[in-house]
Formats: sequence, C-alpha cells, structure tokens
Amino acid sequence: MSDEGGLGGFWNQVVHNLYRWFGSIGREFRSHRGRVFVIGIPMFWLGLFFLLPFLIVLKISLTTALFGQTPPYSAVLDLSQDNAVAVRLSWANYIALLKDNLYLAAYLNSLLFASVSTLVALLIGYPIAYGIARANPMWRMLFLVGVILPFWTSSLLRTYAMIGILKANGLINQLLQGIGLIDQPLDLLYTNLAVYVGIVYNYLPFMILPLTANLMRMDFTLLEAAEDLGARPWNAFLRITLPLSMPGIIAGAMLVFIPAVGEFVIPDILGGPDAITIGRVLWTEFFNNRDWPLASAVAVAMLLLIVIPMLIFEYVENRQQEKGAAR
Repeated sequence: MSDEGGLGGFWNQVVHNLYRWFGSIGREFRSHRGRVFVIGIPMFWLGLFFLLPFLIVLKISLTTALFGQTPPYSAVLDLSQDNAVAVRLSWANYIALLKDNLYLAAYLNSLLFASVSTLVALLIGYPIAYGIARANPMWRMLFLVGVILPFWTSSLLRTYAMIGILKANGLINQLLQGIGLIDQPLDLLYTNLAVYVGIVYNYLPFMILPLTANLMRMDFTLLEAAEDLGARPWNAFLRITLPLSMPGIIAGAMLVFIPAVGEFVIPDILGGPDAITIGRVLWTEFFNNRDWPLASAVAVAMLLLIVIPMLIFEYVENRQQEKGAAR
C-alpha cells in the first residue's frame, strides 16, 4: 500500500508540476515580453525566407548580365584602385520590360488566366462550400476530407494526370464519342481551355475551404426569418447569404488568384504555344537565356504589380470600415 501510495503521489506531483509549468508559460505569453516573442518568431521567419530573398532578387535586377561567368551578372559594389567604393546600378532591365511587348502580353495573359480561373473556381466552389456548411457534422467531415484529399498527391502528378483526361483518346473524348455527341475527338489538350481546367482543378480546394469556414459561422435562421417574411430563396440568398459570405469569397479569391498569376507548371504542361504566361517567361529568361538580371526584373515587376493593387484594395476596405464604424 505504501508503494502504491508513493507511486500515486509521484504521478500526482508530476501532473501538478506540469500544470504549474503550462500556467507560467501562459502567463508569460500574456505579458508584453511574451507578445513580442510570439510576434517576433513569424516576423523573423518572413524576413529570413521572404524579405531577404526578395532583396537578393531586387539587387540582381539592378545589375548587368555577364554571360559565360558565374554568377552571370555584374557586381553592385565596385572597389576602385584608390579603395573608393562605387555603387553601380542599372535600370536597363526594367526599361527593357517596358519596350518589349512580350512581357506585357505575358503579364496580361497571366492576369486573364488567373481572373477567369478564379471566377470559375468561385462558381463551382460556392455551391460545394454551401452544401458542406449545411450538412450534418458527420457528412461535413467526410466532405471536407474529400476536398482535402487531392493535397495528398503532388500537384505535378495531378497535372500530368489531366493529360490522360484531355488528350485526343482521353476520357472526355471517349465519353463524348460514346454517347454520340461528337464524331471526331476535340482538341482539348495544349489549349487555353486546358490551362483553365488545370488551374481550377488544382486550386479549387483553396476556394472551397475559406468559403466553408465562413458559411459555417453564418446564422442560417436568418434565411428562415426571411422566408417567413415572404422573401423568395434567390432574394434571400442575394440579400443575406451572399453579403455575409463576402469575407470568405475575398479570401478564397486571393488564395486562387495570387498563385495562379505566377503559375508555371500548368501552362507549360497543358498549354499550347499561345499560353505565354509570366511564369514561362521567367523560366525562359532564367534557365534558357541565362539572363538573371532580366529574369529578376520580371519577378520584381510581377510582384509589385500584384502587391500594389492588393495594398490599395486593403486600404480602401479599411477606410470604408472606419467610416462605417464612425457612423
């Protein structure tokens, strides 16, 4: 009995000490020093793996290409014979982007692919998210697993699998010919349509998940109240459901649109020669032409052309929310 009492007392003391330890950690995190620590870790991560690489790419974009040497670009800081440090920056790469219509066309094509794919993903993903949000908890879990399941396979493998579906003797053409809708196979592969299908297929979960999370927090009794007051289903949807789900729509649209703009793999595998995107141009300049400064300028320009409109949109949204709160 004494051994059992001693063993029980030991584990009781262990649990008590762990409880006190976690409590002290919680109090530390709630303090000013703890908040600085919690915020500092992700900021350090972003600075190390986002800001620092961006500054390196920005530096390379302001240099001159030097072919046949490693690295294939000039130095930014040059030490002269009298030990004077000279800063040599070149804007020629950004001027070349403005003069050559290829880069403008690639950027506009990327915007078109991303915009249309985001709209199609929204039209497909919204009903799915709404159905998942309205399902009972058991079915909701199964549906969410079905949405997340494609992430268990590499996106590259899933993109290659689309070739077997879209090619001339693929699944779609065999199905359409089997039911008698077409006599000859359709040219689906290596077209812009194949790029849209590939982007929507790969990024559809990014639209469904934030929409589902937003709709699950919605009070669906509002729809019942609207129905009791005589509102038709579409009217109730446009006046209640759609406005309340706008945060999820915006989040899902950004999660699809931003990576789709810089997409390289899907247009390269499924697209034809006309599917020129900024990602393909980056690959060509960096690896085929070995023009690192020009490729870096393309990357910086693409990032700025995406980030600046987003910052303006965020600023306008915050101002509108402040005006609404002031009223």
